[in-house]
Amino acid sequence: MSAQPAVRVQGVEKSFADLHVLRGVDFDVAAGSIFALLGSNGAGKMTLVRILSTLLKADAGAATVHGFDVAAEPDDVRESISLTGQFAAADEVLTGRENLVLVARLRHLKDPGGIADDLLARFSLTDAGGRRASTYSGGMRRRLDIAMSLIGSPPVIFLDEPTTGLDPQARIEVWQTVRELARGGTTVLLTTQYLDEAEQLADRIGILHEGRIIQNGTLDELRRLLPATEVEYVEKRPSLEDVFLALVGPSTGSESGADSGSGESTRERKAS
Repeated sequence: MSAQPAVRVQGVEKSFADLHVLRGVDFDVAAGSIFALLGSNGAGKMTLVRILSTLLKADAGAATVHGFDVAAEPDDVRESISLTGQFAAADEVLTGRENLVLVARLRHLKDPGGIADDLLARFSLTDAGGRRASTYSGGMRRRLDIAMSLIGSPPVIFLDEPTTGLDPQARIEVWQTVRELARGGTTVLLTTQYLDEAEQLADRIGILHEGRIIQNGTLDELRRLLPATEVEYVEKRPSLEDVFLALVGPSTGSESGADSGSGESTRERKAS
């Protein structure tokens, strides 16, 4: 990871009339990491992402993305990022491959067909590449969305609520895709209101509440904010997700999968 943060936010404020949405937000995102901006609806997550992607101007404070100032160098910022919203952006009339080819052509890249084929393979969509996007499942559409956003190899990607409305299998598919992006060196800033999503994916988690980052740290750091408890006996039972995936099995045409739980009883003692 680079010593310079891929995203730096310092004292960012934003109001809409008398509504103060952001009240001095500060955080850094290390290059090649996954940073989860966790907060409830209305916390200001999307407002902040819109500022970082140059779609909205801050009232105060400063922010840089990939070393470029979002206010003073918006064109450079836009060339360095990709933004994927909550809803699928793919043209449902076109096939998956045609969607990718279209975006590559709009970006004036060489060999759009080759780029499309590589991304279809990367996101386990090759077999579905010739089908219209309207026939895709929710998870497949989300993966196609992310594939489209990676055309041109942006170093920073913003994902807004990437698994909203998806079933458990599709969520796991998207989580695997996000992890692969970070392993490949892409910096990912994702907004989410799902605690398990932040827990599963993030290297660091920023909790946005009433316009401020009230905590920022790794999962272990955040867990240490609560006192430890002593557990005499714990019976590990399978979660609903374990049961669901064990019954239906992994989805076809993807690399998704999950470890099933067990009903084994274990004893463990933690220091209080």
